[in-house]
Amino acid sequence: MKQILVLATTNKGKTRELKERLQGYPVEIKNLSDFGPIPEVIEDGETFDDNAYKKASFISRILGYPALADDSGLCVEALGGAPGVYSARYAGENATDQDNVDKLLEAMKNEENRKAAFECVISIAVPTGAALTYEGRCEGVLTREPAGNNGFGYDPLFFFPELNKTFAQLSMEEKAKVSHRGKALQEITQEMDKILDWIDIQMSRISTEPGDCLSPKGKNNG
Repeated sequence: MKQILVLATTNKGKTRELKERLQGYPVEIKNLSDFGPIPEVIEDGETFDDNAYKKASFISRILGYPALADDSGLCVEALGGAPGVYSARYAGENATDQDNVDKLLEAMKNEENRKAAFECVISIAVPTGAALTYEGRCEGVLTREPAGNNGFGYDPLFFFPELNKTFAQLSMEEKAKVSHRGKALQEITQEMDKILDWIDIQMSRISTEPGDCLSPKGKNNG
């Protein structure tokens, strides 16, 4: 019998990627499109970890299944780690990718230190509130003008020295191997047997300890 794991998104690309990575494991991947209307999760955490855990635990508590959620962003050394958790709304709540790119270029126009890193945190949570955490990081430098037409967000500005290309110049396959999210997913894939054992133990507690769903957040680093 397959373990249902809910991906806390409606993104078809992310869903397809996770299904491909977990082929061969007794897991059935669903996303939010497979369920009825679900309240929106407000991502107001101060860290990627906060937001990933908030999404995963909220969805898991509502649906009763283990849930997986990620949060990621660009951290620029010269800007003290900004835009960080505000990466998607760096230029405002309704900012487009181009708006965010333009604002970052303006903020960095006089900076010689172009070091930056994409960071990703993935949380796998169960209805009790317990969670596993996986992280990925990819370091690079910011270009002074966009290059490439692939990807999204800050990809046209993020130059990855090892491949001598920006993320927007990489194919999807190339990016998946070296990106922050790709690295975090790779860790999950490598530990999937242990994760499934952990989920089985945690889910069994729900029926034996009905009050446990109110317990505080418990986390283990993957």
